Amino acid sequence: MRQAGRYLPEYRELRASTKGFVDFCLTPEKAAEATLQPIRRFGFDAAILFSDILMIPLALGQDLTFAAGEGPILGELPDLQVMREKAVSAGEALKNVGETVARVKAELGPETTLIGFCGGPWTVMTYMLNGKKAHDRSLIRAFVYDNYQQVLDLIDIVIEASAHYLKMQADNGAQVLKIFESWAEGFPDPYFDSLIIQPHIRLIARVRALGVTLPIIGFPRGAEARCHDYIDQVAVQGLGLGTATPMKLGLELQKKAPIQGALDPVVLRSGGKALDQAIDLIVENWGQGPLIFNLGHGIFPDTPIAHVEQALKRIRT
Repeated sequence: MRQAGRYLPEYRELRASTKGFVDFCLTPEKAAEATLQPIRRFGFDAAILFSDILMIPLALGQDLTFAAGEGPILGELPDLQVMREKAVSAGEALKNVGETVARVKAELGPETTLIGFCGGPWTVMTYMLNGKKAHDRSLIRAFVYDNYQQVLDLIDIVIEASAHYLKMQADNGAQVLKIFESWAEGFPDPYFDSLIIQPHIRLIARVRALGVTLPIIGFPRGAEARCHDYIDQVAVQGLGLGTATPMKLGLELQKKAPIQGALDPVVLRSGGKALDQAIDLIVENWGQGPLIFNLGHGIFPDTPIAHVEQALKRIRT
């Protein structure tokens, strides 16, 4: 999950100095500072690159803005052939992000791992087609049923662009890569296979073909019922889990790969006894296996810093 955010006063001050969110992500000195702020304050074991999954549409020529209170607004979808041609140069188009990675890596000590990332092909594509309404699952599924081949064609373009983007991050110092498939939930068979599993297989194969050997974590958020299918078929070295993951399922998955997650960000915001109990449940059930303790989704802007400190103290003791 993104570690930086409005819950940190230093982040709010930094954000106020930028022209807009896209400018923030593409200004290396500021994006690097945002990445490093949580590490300085909390001493996390890993730093997560400060960026956004929608850098890929931008690299493909689609206009992108973030309006206050509205989220991302994407322009008209460019011609497919134009995007195909741009996909292979996505790393170059987003070279500012590469500079951010290099700046962060130079500042981190050897004890802190740097995680780069991209959005999952399906999730990125839903934003490209549906803009700020990407969270409306019924709308996008209806589009899939009516325009299946166009969806597959666009996913292939996103895969190619994402592979070059991840390679660029690896070349600049990222040590682990993560694929955030934020909208993986709710697919009937056989669409989960064709729109989530197969694109992830192809994306990772393409990244490997480009010479990248770093560990890759896959996160098909909300698709707990399909996690066995995912981990059995997709060549990831770690699996991100959402907040609805049963403890029994996590134990089963740990036999196949390290797991990452799955604390509810709502309970982190609430703090107190409920937070301690939620942490204890995860540690007691999964702590004997390969576990990267993490949230199951992004941190809320109004999360008290004291609750993050409480969580870290509980985990580390």
